[in-house]
Amino acid sequence: MSPLAFVLTLSCYRRWPSRFSTPYSHNLLVLFSSTATTITPPNGNESPSSGPAPPPIRVALTESTGRAVFATRRIGAGDTIHTAKPIVSHPSLSAITTVCYFCLKKINAVTASQSQGVYFCSENCKESSKVFYDVEKKADWLAFDDYCRTQGLKYPLLVKRLACMVISGAAPAGILDILQPANLTQGMILKEVLTKQWYTDVLARIRINAFRIELAVGVYEDLLSLASASIEAEAAVGNAIYMLPSFYNHDCDPNTHIVWIENADAKLKALRDIDEGEELQICYIDASMSYDARESLLSQGFGFKCNCLRCMSGD
Repeated sequence: MSPLAFVLTLSCYRRWPSRFSTPYSHNLLVLFSSTATTITPPNGNESPSSGPAPPPIRVALTESTGRAVFATRRIGAGDTIHTAKPIVSHPSLSAITTVCYFCLKKINAVTASQSQGVYFCSENCKESSKVFYDVEKKADWLAFDDYCRTQGLKYPLLVKRLACMVISGAAPAGILDILQPANLTQGMILKEVLTKQWYTDVLARIRINAFRIELAVGVYEDLLSLASASIEAEAAVGNAIYMLPSFYNHDCDPNTHIVWIENADAKLKALRDIDEGEELQICYIDASMSYDARESLLSQGFGFKCNCLRCMSGD
């Protein structure tokens, strides 16, 4: 089956009932995208709570920015707010032989498990990948991948993997519908190879919500190390889409930072003390860039003009 035929097949899945069809709620978002450690009661003699504690956050609608994330209690500088597993991820084509095809963890190709030119860091990841890889292997993606490589495209790779997940029944076709879409021009759609409605809808959401995965060198558990993580990070190993982190709004002087240690599992940490009720924000771009560079990149890449305090001051 050709890649185009895969997308045509998706039109049959748009109306399929799915076990994921329950309307999204805040609790579902938390359960779907994040994990947390259990809370130990103040009395050391009491047993801890039976399950993981929810992250200290809530998702709410705002008048100016749509959905946003707010703290439900005080969060200390350096605290881990929550972690999140990707809905879908894909390695960069330049890193296809150096990272796990499933979790994006860096691997040793000599000892890794190989399957038709891609590598997995463990048998567990190889088994987990079956939800999309068995379907993916039924089509010839050589021309598709070559086009993405020569044109420097990354988002179609995420669409490809999500399409295989949908066809296999591992994910509903509308799994990203809750996320904010980008405004795509016809030229942008044509550049991305295919023009089917599902592809366009998914691409519009992936384009504005995708995270570039850069694995930090070492373990970063303190603020000093965290601050230098983005500087010391090696080249990007891939891209991923998350549910809860996608609701964090942008600020050029953020109070929250996202970091990847070993694989595509994201860790969101507080860069400073955060008060209860305060909005949690991340920086979508390199915060060290000049005002003009930030303004241009945010406008062209995300479609908005930043009005954070830093930008309002012209810094």
